[in-house]
Amino acid sequence: MNDRPLRVCMVTTFYPPYHFGGDAVAVQRLSRALVAAGHQVTVVHDVDAYRALAADEPSTEPNEDGVTVVRLESRLGALSPLLTQQFGRPIVHGRRLRRLLANGRFDVVNFHNVSLIGGPGALSMGGDATRLYMAHEHWLVCPTHVLWRHRRELCTARECLRCVLHYRRPPQLWRYTGALERALRMVDGFIAMSEFSRAKHHEFGFPYDMEVLPAFVPVTEPTDAEPVERPHGPPYFFFAGRLERIKGLDELLHVLHDYPDADLLVAGEGEHASELRTVAAGNSRVRFLGRVSPQAMRGYYAHAIALVVPSLCFETFGLTLIEAFRQGTPVIARRLGSFPELVEQSGAGILFSTRDELRVAMQRLQHDPHARMRMSASARRAYLGRWTELVVIPHYLEIVQRAAERRAHGVRPELLQASVA
Repeated sequence: MNDRPLRVCMVTTFYPPYHFGGDAVAVQRLSRALVAAGHQVTVVHDVDAYRALAADEPSTEPNEDGVTVVRLESRLGALSPLLTQQFGRPIVHGRRLRRLLANGRFDVVNFHNVSLIGGPGALSMGGDATRLYMAHEHWLVCPTHVLWRHRRELCTARECLRCVLHYRRPPQLWRYTGALERALRMVDGFIAMSEFSRAKHHEFGFPYDMEVLPAFVPVTEPTDAEPVERPHGPPYFFFAGRLERIKGLDELLHVLHDYPDADLLVAGEGEHASELRTVAAGNSRVRFLGRVSPQAMRGYYAHAIALVVPSLCFETFGLTLIEAFRQGTPVIARRLGSFPELVEQSGAGILFSTRDELRVAMQRLQHDPHARMRMSASARRAYLGRWTELVVIPHYLEIVQRAAERRAHGVRPELLQASVA
């Protein structure tokens, strides 16, 4: 398979500019890097799903990166993804998706977030292509994707029916029929974004082995060699992400009430934004930036004292941490999910569990320039050694090769002792 350029299809619900966060950006970067390496990449995504959840239409961006993008959209609007969510298969776009993935057109079909573009029904499509599934979230073991039970706590045991009702979502009855288990047998390889995510999938009963492949930030984009202007005068900490309760920004804002030494700049949008602004009301040191362009983000990362990542849920990866490391910026992250793994691998951050620990970490990085300088150097070094396309793409192609060999010999991914609940 490595003797010629691969024909790869990425199947995912969201893709820029019709997206909300890191999973779509990760798919775009992977697609562009494969094209730059000489392969042919087609991305199929669902515009209906984006419009069902978004308040506004995004600003379209020109597709000049060599990636072929196919956007699925219909006159049924939000009804299309709702039917997929309920029936576990692409009701409206099924015929077109099946035709796009027809036998012989692609060497590799890589499924990403398929929850609203096709559900488990999409995993049976792809003809003779090698099929991979990349788990950006915990959808394989969690109807809400995030293992955040009842919208208030980390999930430590299954209470799925009650939980989805707390999320005000209709139950997915197909999850109780064996449809997902049957669909997973059609996949030749599974990829987790971190060792933590792989372990968490197995803890919740996922029965197949998973290889670990992190997301990356392209080194071929502008780097620190090109200076960026300081976007904000006073010293500041930086937060970047969706403004949702599970991201933990409320706690950081409470710490800022009693932290007079620096400002906090917040980049992102989300359904929790108005409540966060209420929490921050009266604190002139907190500034909400809204959606920030990738070019501008570079400056905000580069000049921050640190990126603060207070997420309350089990994140499968920490893309914002890698973006900070790329600029030589240390991180302060909650001791949870994949963050301890990334901080340990980089040596470029401080972990916290309580507000007091968060405050101490902020004070240290602001007032101990030598400690920050050491972490800054470690951040950049770890980024170059672990989280660029120069490192990740060869690993990805090795995973593809192993999956292709298993498919050619009729070998399914290795079953573990756990069983799907």
